[in-house]
Amino acid sequence: MTEPRVRDVYIVDAVRTPVGKYGGALAGTRPDDLAAHVVRALVDRTPELDPARIDDVCFGDANGAGEDNRNVARMAVLLAGLPVTVPGVTVNRLCGSGLEAVIQAARAIAHGDAHIAVAGGVESMSRAPYVLRKPERAFPAGHQEMFSSTLGWRMVNPRMRPKWTVALGEGAELIAEQHGITREQQDVFALASHQKAARAWREGSYDAEVVPLPDVKLERDETIREASSLESLSKLKPVFRTAGGTVTAGNSSPLNDGAAALLLVDEEGLRATGREPLARIRASAVTGVEPQLFGLGPVEAVRRALDRSGRGFGDVATFELNEAFAAQALGCIGQWPDLDPSVVNPRGGAIAIGHPLGASGARLAGSVAHQLAALGSGTGLAALCIGVGQGLALVLER
Repeated sequence: MTEPRVRDVYIVDAVRTPVGKYGGALAGTRPDDLAAHVVRALVDRTPELDPARIDDVCFGDANGAGEDNRNVARMAVLLAGLPVTVPGVTVNRLCGSGLEAVIQAARAIAHGDAHIAVAGGVESMSRAPYVLRKPERAFPAGHQEMFSSTLGWRMVNPRMRPKWTVALGEGAELIAEQHGITREQQDVFALASHQKAARAWREGSYDAEVVPLPDVKLERDETIREASSLESLSKLKPVFRTAGGTVTAGNSSPLNDGAAALLLVDEEGLRATGREPLARIRASAVTGVEPQLFGLGPVEAVRRALDRSGRGFGDVATFELNEAFAAQALGCIGQWPDLDPSVVNPRGGAIAIGHPLGASGARLAGSVAHQLAALGSGTGLAALCIGVGQGLALVLER
């Protein structure tokens, strides 16, 4: 019996919504509608593709506690008007969910289980509901505790080690402390994120990938602060440590809403689209670290993904690294001495653009694909740290 052939997987197109701020322009849009919008936009941009030929739709979603419940990928398929024969599956790797969806869809294509797939992610942190634990017995007499499902730990298992369940921002403080990353370094990094993102929008760098929602007044990412300065950032108080803290709202990613989607194909699927691909998927890797040091998760994941691709840091032309916190991003970059820092987030990162949890990984992968297409050739990386201690990385080539 011969070994099955592993097929090349191509990214034909990638789209995303403008990223909305918490309680901002996208707060009135349900997450399943956000997901449906990018799916529909992606299909409309490839008119030669018969939507019935899409073998699966895989979406990442980190919360799933509200209107995104009951398999938001399948709901997006139906709401986008795709044939009911197109299936959908939702995956959850917290902050890495959107990239996990891309990797899982690519794996299905590579091993012959699909020719054409849509992969992406969605999150509405504005609309994430409060949740109530079900009482252990009927008709409890006392008050019941309500939990916000927007971000972070909730209903923590008492068997978990306390050091594992610290706040995400405290995890960033631990990284800053261990690696000697100062408040000023974090603020400088955050300011650069806003400056690069603002410049990218002015220069039209996002025109090829951003698809605004109809009837919503949001044309560009809502949390970019073009007028930000080191002086204004330095005045912000630390959020997680009152004494000696360095992590502030200004050098952290905000809470956001948004969605992103990519069209993935093999050679047969490529012929069905009639388009030239943006990039090819080369390799991926996932790793685990101590939960409180989640921010360093990408360090080993990126190394492994590059090794599997046969490439090194010197080959990387562009690298989209999710900026959950400036301390976290700087901590990772410091562990890759052979990486040129100038290739990291050339169009701005999550501190400026935003971090709608389940959508971010798909946004990063799509951005890398568009950047490689603009460059004409090269190797690109997309990577995220993940709450509860994981890292995920994807290598693309053109």
